[in-house]
Amino acid sequence: MLAGFDVGGTKVLGLLIDPATGTVLERGRGSSAGDGATLVATIATMAETLVARSGAEIEVVGLGVAGLAHRSGVVRYSPNLPDLVEFPIAARLGDRLGVPVALGNDASAGALAEARFGAGRGVTDFVFVNLGTGIGAGLVVDGQLRAGANGFAGEAGHMIVDLDGPEHLTGHRGPWEYFASGNALGRMGREAAAAGRFAAGLELAGAVETITGEHVGRAVTDGDAEAAVVLDGFCREVARGAANLVLVLDPHRLVIGGAAIEIGEPLRAGVDRWLGALLLGAAHRPAVEVRLAELGADANALGAGLLARELLD
Repeated sequence: MLAGFDVGGTKVLGLLIDPATGTVLERGRGSSAGDGATLVATIATMAETLVARSGAEIEVVGLGVAGLAHRSGVVRYSPNLPDLVEFPIAARLGDRLGVPVALGNDASAGALAEARFGAGRGVTDFVFVNLGTGIGAGLVVDGQLRAGANGFAGEAGHMIVDLDGPEHLTGHRGPWEYFASGNALGRMGREAAAAGRFAAGLELAGAVETITGEHVGRAVTDGDAEAAVVLDGFCREVARGAANLVLVLDPHRLVIGGAAIEIGEPLRAGVDRWLGALLLGAAHRPAVEVRLAELGADANALGAGLLARELLD
């Protein structure tokens, strides 16, 4: 069996996976808090629990981490996991578990899972955009996942879309994820509420400063017109960066994943509409199909397991 772990800025999702079908046999969750050694202990305990529950043996382990996940098994850089930078997490976890461990970028892993078992099936070229705390992308070209020379491909959230824009936590100004991540949706909701244009968000959250993207999504689902305006602005920003990716890669399909897809069809339709409006030559090229990821929150962990098998074969 395969084990895949999606290591985010605050939590870890672990899956035990049947490699033939992609079926998730067991799952577990834990915190990603602490230094590298603490995180290794957390993941190892989760893996041991998955084995104990299922009675199956883990052959390989994959880790999907947001950041510059080097093929050597070291996270070279990660804004959301600073204690993991330059820590040999794959080697340390492998020593602890006694099985091979491979490291990859979380969004690249998500793209691989969607290619095999989700919304990427049936096409040779697509872009997977993971809208979470930040933005990551996975690139499938000619039917193959493209991870790059070092494994760093897909860091599209750090593309500069406004050179004079606000400063991001990385110190750079105007990156795409400042405007179009899950955090950005929450900020848009707070700004609208502070200006008196999102009363439902204030009612749901109790205070302007506690409004998140989840509150915007809930209000959209409830049919709130002001929330729909906030979401429309967010969809425009998602489409702005996506249009750049389409111009570079010419994909058949754009697959949107991450926590933001809980909003559902309003998000997909909004990005689709704005992509058509912003994409150069849109009227003279086949439309890029916009789909929501089919594997939901499991995509990155599932893909990490699949990626481990491929990297270690």
